[in-house]
Amino acid sequence: MRRVDPRAAEWFVRRSSTAADWRLDDVLTTKACTGTRISVVIPARNEQDTVAEVVTRIRTELVEGAGLVDELIVMDSLSTDDTAARAADAGATVHHVGAVRPDLGSRAGKGEALWKSQFVASGDVLVFIDADLTEWGAYFVTALVGPTLADPQVQLVKGFYDRVFKAGDEPAPQGGRVTELVARPLLALRRPELSAVVQPLAGEWAVRRAHFAQLAVPVGYGVEMASLLDTATLCGIDAVAQVDLGRRAHRHQSVHDLGVMATEILAVADRRSFGTEPAAHTLNQFVRSGDSGWRTRDVPVDERPPAAGVPAERRAG
Repeated sequence: MRRVDPRAAEWFVRRSSTAADWRLDDVLTTKACTGTRISVVIPARNEQDTVAEVVTRIRTELVEGAGLVDELIVMDSLSTDDTAARAADAGATVHHVGAVRPDLGSRAGKGEALWKSQFVASGDVLVFIDADLTEWGAYFVTALVGPTLADPQVQLVKGFYDRVFKAGDEPAPQGGRVTELVARPLLALRRPELSAVVQPLAGEWAVRRAHFAQLAVPVGYGVEMASLLDTATLCGIDAVAQVDLGRRAHRHQSVHDLGVMATEILAVADRRSFGTEPAAHTLNQFVRSGDSGWRTRDVPVDERPPAAGVPAERRAG
């Protein structure tokens, strides 16, 4: 850790733990003492092949089994396949993004699903779990909840893990391509005190609902970076913790799709570093297949306002 920013090195020692540090029995005891309600939220868009297994594992082990999770929600983000039906059959409460606060409109994107979840979830702590996981454990939830229950100063808990790229492969300790090529370099240059956050874009994280309601939320993949930066800015770096979850496998996106994600991350960072709005909402990509040429991709750089300031829905009559 000698080459890491001294603030980040000290933070790593104070605020990093492993999944083994958070035994289920201990976490359950702390939950009972604090009276905390836990909601697991799974954002999903066209994940019919994996969502049922993710829901089933959490339901059987942590809802019906241990009683750690009080609410298991799938936020269906405009899916065109059987994601919603399979999630419901597996035991989740399914909410369609467009049907939650329809007066506020609906956007495509992961951040939109997480933002809308605040209007239907009742938990004091929200745990976000991706729907495309194929190698993981329900202990992810236990480990992410642990630091929030143990220390009221902790507002946000990020997971990190070794990534399995293909079935049968040995796990690799690095994060994803956007993490290692965009997110971590951004933190090193602009927020070095956060440079010891191993995987700032990890899709598995937990946040106090009251805190999340104070944050602006990018509608796309910028939500993880924004929540990290804004939490550290508003509450200090000790409000952030991270947990080593071991290993994880999930579906991987194409390089062109990751290019859109990287652009979203840059827009989030620029807005928070310089107060600048994106000059464009599109990304041009060169595609050499069939008729070679350029294609233009939309980049979702809009942000939803803090949920705490959104007026209550006005109902007819």
